[in-house]
Amino acid sequence: MTLAPVGACVFDAYGTLFDLGGIPRSVRVELGDRADTLMRVWRRRQLEISWLPLRPGAHADFWRVTDEALDFAMEAVGVDDRRLRLRLMEGWLTPAPYAEVAKTLGRLREMGYRTAILSNGSVRMIEGAVAAAGLGDRLDAVLSAEKVGRFKPDPLVYQAAATHFGLAPESVCFISANAWDVSGAAAFGFQVVWINRDDTPAEKLPLGTRATVANLAELPIILGR
Repeated sequence: MTLAPVGACVFDAYGTLFDLGGIPRSVRVELGDRADTLMRVWRRRQLEISWLPLRPGAHADFWRVTDEALDFAMEAVGVDDRRLRLRLMEGWLTPAPYAEVAKTLGRLREMGYRTAILSNGSVRMIEGAVAAAGLGDRLDAVLSAEKVGRFKPDPLVYQAAATHFGLAPESVCFISANAWDVSGAAAFGFQVVWINRDDTPAEKLPLGTRATVANLAELPIILGR
């Protein structure tokens, strides 16, 4: 399926451009199979906290959310190691990009599309990941929910991308591996592509998905060029 014409391609970060698998691998020697369990619990708790209404006076700080979620995950799997905890947190600053990311972003720029990241990650987290991956010259913008003061799927976060590019929502292609994010972006009005890297069964979400791909290398084809 091809999409209607768009002017920009906006990407979620974690699980979409950046592979979080390196984080549990970094502590597998110490934790064995518990490394994967810890990561699953951690990621789930991180998202659950971000979906809660913000406390009065609180700002959208995904680094803090990630830190709080790690405390929960380490207790859940019975781990108490401050040095290991530090390594786990630092992993969010330098996640490796998926193999096809750099080439695909470059191809999209050659095709005339503007490109951006729109992530719940804090400015520090996302800019650190982009710099570590060497993707800065392949992106027109790195947009963090921190600047909006809300987390996705709040429509104000998606609006930040449309406003940045001066485009109507339907003129933005939004790409994410997270079903809840896909649903939120589609409800906002973006043309949404879901990346199903693990060939998992389709959920009742994502709402309004225009296309599904196995990896980003398929995106130029989906865009109809």
